[in-house]
Amino acid sequence: MTEPATSEPATAEPGWVRHAVWWHVYPLGFTGAEKAALPDGAAVQHRLPQLLPWLDYAVELGASGIALGPIFASETHGYDTTDYFRIDPRLGDEADFDDFLREAHARGLRVLLDGVFNHVGRSFQPFRDVLAQGRESATAPWFVLDWPAGWAPGKEPGYADFEGHHHLVELNHGDPDVAAFVAGVMKHWLGRGADGWRLDAAYAVPSSFWAGVLASVRADFPEAYFVGEYIHGDYAAEVAAGSLDSATQYELWKAAWSSLNDGNFYELASALERHNALLNSYVPLTFVGNHDVTRIASRLTDPALLPLALVVLFTVGGTPSVYYGDEQGFRGIKEDRAGGDDAVRPVFPSDPSELSAVGRHLYELHQQLIGLRRRHAWLHAARTDVLALSNSHLIYQASGEGSSVTVALNLSPAATELELPASAAVLLAGNGHRPSGRNTVALPARGWAVFGTGG
Repeated sequence: MTEPATSEPATAEPGWVRHAVWWHVYPLGFTGAEKAALPDGAAVQHRLPQLLPWLDYAVELGASGIALGPIFASETHGYDTTDYFRIDPRLGDEADFDDFLREAHARGLRVLLDGVFNHVGRSFQPFRDVLAQGRESATAPWFVLDWPAGWAPGKEPGYADFEGHHHLVELNHGDPDVAAFVAGVMKHWLGRGADGWRLDAAYAVPSSFWAGVLASVRADFPEAYFVGEYIHGDYAAEVAAGSLDSATQYELWKAAWSSLNDGNFYELASALERHNALLNSYVPLTFVGNHDVTRIASRLTDPALLPLALVVLFTVGGTPSVYYGDEQGFRGIKEDRAGGDDAVRPVFPSDPSELSAVGRHLYELHQQLIGLRRRHAWLHAARTDVLALSNSHLIYQASGEGSSVTVALNLSPAATELELPASAAVLLAGNGHRPSGRNTVALPARGWAVFGTGG
């Protein structure tokens, strides 16, 4: 049995997040930027304006915010930052960023930035100072260093890196100057108009570091939103200890596609039960795709089941995020090799009119489901109760603030008829129907339906 539907998460995220649906964009890939930093003296490439024609597209999709991947100066993919106070010259400059913020906010779109604060690129100036000046560098304490015997200029110390990637130099999160630097970066861009931060690899950073930094930042920007990237571990404990607003919900992501592939709704039902427990502490960031994983259209062995994954995303508690291209059925497989992310971080056309019509039906399905969610804003913190369960059939009820919706899913290749609760009075969305005179739903093969107590 779940907690009462009226209970609220323990964290006090900004009120505007209740209505947030993110359209997640990886700008370096979206704009076709070079794979590596421009050489010194090269002209700035003003590519951020390429995003502007897509803002109305995001609004029409139903999104209320743009979650940007890395936009700061870096060596290659954006997660090897070299200058946190400079827009990557492959994307543009601060004027381009200001224009983007102004145009996004004019359409009611919030903007979330991607902050890589666990590690830096080797060309990060404070690290270059260490390589040049050695132990005497003022920024030597910023890193976890192992000085070789008889160090001399030109002899490189050993250093902690991120998960064995030697070009990603870990910061020393126990150093107060690092904390002050990170807080300063956050405040700088929030001061320019950004609305929050995704904290990359938050799981690799001590929670005490986040708690101290965010206390400083929130003192100046109390309406800012902070979501950490957590792939495994005790999500709720980490969010609480770090005083974050949210964390990425990878467990539900995995269950959403693997339960469909395996014909095993028991896995999804178990994940929904654990999802309820997280909602008692905070509202997770939910998704079926992002810049780090194989696209959902490629992950599913039967693409006809994609609508069922989307129905789950938009009818359970959470702050949903749609990765650019997923709403069009883009495909792409992530591979563990150099350049293995390229397929899931593609170039987009210069204008929405250039998209193929092939994906239009999925875009319209996203519109329908996001519209349903935004008309029922209480779904943001809704709890779910499983009412009927088999390997191939699932009925659950999402409830909150005295309201509820009932969701029926059929992943079988055969049509089925399932019993509904009395509260499932009105068909809100889907391809199922209520047979006359019976309190059931008839679902076609791989069909779905969402019912409510009213429109």
